[in-house]
Amino acid sequence: MFKNYFNVALRNLLKHKFYSLLNIIGLSVGLACFMLITLFVKDELSYDSHFETADRIYRIDFAATLNGSDHISAAVGAPTALALKTDYPEVEDAVRCRNSGNWFVKRKGQTETFKEEHVLMADSNFFKFFSLDLVYGDPENALNRPNTLVMDLSTSRKIFGDINPVGEVLVLDNEHDYEVAGVYADIPQNTHFHHNLMLAMSTFDWANNQNWLSTNFNTYVKLNKGTPGEVLEAKFPGMIQTYCAPLIEQFLNMNMEEFRNSGNALGFSLFPLTDIHLKSNKDSDLEANGDIKYVFIFSAVGLFILLLACINFMNLATARSANRAKEVGVRKAMGARKKQLINQFISEALLISVLAFLLAYLMSLIAIPSFNALASKQLSFIKLLEGEFILLMVGVMVLVGLLAGSYPAFYMSMFRPVEVLKGLVRQGMKSGPIRSALVIFQFSISIIMIIGTAIVFDQLSFIQNKKLGYEKDQILMVNDAWILRDQVNAYKEEASRNSNILNSTISSFTPMGNTNNSDLYFKNASAASDESLVINIAVVDHDFVNTMGIEIKEGRYFSEDFTSDSTAVLINETAAQNFGYDNPVGSMIYNYGGSNDNPEVEGYKIIGVVSDFHFKSLRSNIEPLIMHLGQNSGFALFKIQTENTDETIDYLKTTWDQFAPGQPFEYQFMNQEFNAMYEAENKVGKIFTVFAVLTIFIACLGLFGLAAFTAEQKTKEIGIRKTLGASIPSIINLLSKNFLKLIIIALIIAIPIASIAMNYWLEAFAYRTGLKPSTYIISGMIAIAIAWITISFQSWKAARVNPAQSLKDE
Repeated sequence: MFKNYFNVALRNLLKHKFYSLLNIIGLSVGLACFMLITLFVKDELSYDSHFETADRIYRIDFAATLNGSDHISAAVGAPTALALKTDYPEVEDAVRCRNSGNWFVKRKGQTETFKEEHVLMADSNFFKFFSLDLVYGDPENALNRPNTLVMDLSTSRKIFGDINPVGEVLVLDNEHDYEVAGVYADIPQNTHFHHNLMLAMSTFDWANNQNWLSTNFNTYVKLNKGTPGEVLEAKFPGMIQTYCAPLIEQFLNMNMEEFRNSGNALGFSLFPLTDIHLKSNKDSDLEANGDIKYVFIFSAVGLFILLLACINFMNLATARSANRAKEVGVRKAMGARKKQLINQFISEALLISVLAFLLAYLMSLIAIPSFNALASKQLSFIKLLEGEFILLMVGVMVLVGLLAGSYPAFYMSMFRPVEVLKGLVRQGMKSGPIRSALVIFQFSISIIMIIGTAIVFDQLSFIQNKKLGYEKDQILMVNDAWILRDQVNAYKEEASRNSNILNSTISSFTPMGNTNNSDLYFKNASAASDESLVINIAVVDHDFVNTMGIEIKEGRYFSEDFTSDSTAVLINETAAQNFGYDNPVGSMIYNYGGSNDNPEVEGYKIIGVVSDFHFKSLRSNIEPLIMHLGQNSGFALFKIQTENTDETIDYLKTTWDQFAPGQPFEYQFMNQEFNAMYEAENKVGKIFTVFAVLTIFIACLGLFGLAAFTAEQKTKEIGIRKTLGASIPSIINLLSKNFLKLIIIALIIAIPIASIAMNYWLEAFAYRTGLKPSTYIISGMIAIAIAWITISFQSWKAARVNPAQSLKDE
């Protein structure tokens, strides 16, 4: 029986090669997209789940509100971990780590220097806590001594080759000797941190800081088996009262009750380890994370693309049902039961699904490298061959076959033999309200994708062209200026002798969203909490504002002519407004200085107000900023002439080599760094573009097939019209207009849905483009044009047929 079903199904596929090919290609493209998106989603959801006790590990997060200013951090104070281990029986273990930026590394006694960009400071129990094995060394003792480090295997091989480096000495930043205590396997890609060097936390004195309100350490706790996180969280208010309340009273001159009654808040919370990658977007995150929103979006896109491919099958099958009506009638007249006919048509659908599935696997294998580049992933071919994934895809294949074939099967099996054999069914098949609804659905999804893609790129264009309050297009950033130490100013001065360099400054602060440095400032010397504000801090030199093209709104900038500027500050307009200054220039602003054990209120004179500029991402509003005069040498920033750029870069490198021989010279332009801040949005835009094209392609395949079928059904009508003098354009219009009506209906449906969806996406940006009518008009015109071209091609072919040939059967 099944052999017979298969043979008949195969015979029908070969008999109608054109329609079979359309179905197989459409389904295979849909399945391939679904496979790749499934791999992407599966990978995103797998982050950190490979740790043995991942379900019991939480990060401690900190949140505070002070006078309406919110501070949410993925880091807490240095003493938090020890207190949790000591005071709370629910906690099995706790560990701290902290990003340490870039370090220059070389073997002791050698000159070759490597720049390591992902360095972490970690407590001695880090490897035990996360159950990480070492390739070389003992995980129990790897970081238990000051001035020791561990490295990943790739870094070890880069520096030492294939030898065991344990016991070897590395020199960091040309002055710190560190003993290699271990080597660990490279951290898997699906982990929320990726560091190739880890330094022993005990090396650094500030790791013993006892200030609970200084949020610098990413801290994780491992709860005892069977202990819900809510049990520990319920005790956090008591922890705040014990450890934070005395500091609130010391710094703000008020107890916790008064603090809260003033509308302020302070709290700790647990954040599950496996949620960090997709649900954490906070200050002091170890890395830029993903976004659960995009997982939902791409999951929906994958499902819709697969559904569109199924709809193509259903549309073409029902459209051609009249051509198979006599077959059904004859089979029924010969005694075939309804169940047998359903099985026959389902078998054909499953055969198409199997062929499409095999082709989709081949497409996915070929597309994985390009998809990885597009999505910034490291998905491997092996993932497609894992048993669990294959079982999932086989299940999808069967479901697609049943879904795509069920409606045509039940529909055609209901034909009555008498009506079929009298030719009455053909007349009833000319109207297809269900097919029309499915075409509308297909193109609604396609138009939503087009509009979504257009709005993503419109927002990116808005970001790139928005006035930021500073100049980014002529600024060249030389990295790691701190390695020059006391010669950094000499390098700046020597480099500035070049006529192509207009201005220069040394600063660790750049308006690229890379500052998490903030502190509490007061409007008066009494440090009253109701006149306090958390302000971002920038330490800059005398030339920063001129180099960056930042406008002075009131007062003046720092000047070498005023020695008193060492205790002067500038603030931005937002800080002035939030503090309620009427005349900020000449006023004083205060914060706590001195040591943690003996804090003292220190005052600074405001000498100027700078115009607000965007020093963080456009996802957030401009925040208060204070500028202190000082020397923090993270970058050497040069405003250069746009001509002779290569010559200028060569000069800067030659000068660098004079002051820092043997040290890597790295640079980038500020506009490149600015664009990198929106890498996620750029990635989404590119992925949307690809899937929008594929969605349109699949929809047009179906439309192409339906147009071909319509032209086939109207062959004799076209012949008669041509005989009576109808022109080719009028025949094309005849065959196209009904389809174009459906596309216009799809456009009307798609616009409000796309508006709601993209408004939700745009809410992530404090500064965003509006939803422009032109976006909808252009998107609609694109969809209509693509559909019209698809339909017109078949219509044109039909219209060119010689009427004598069309009517010869008559």
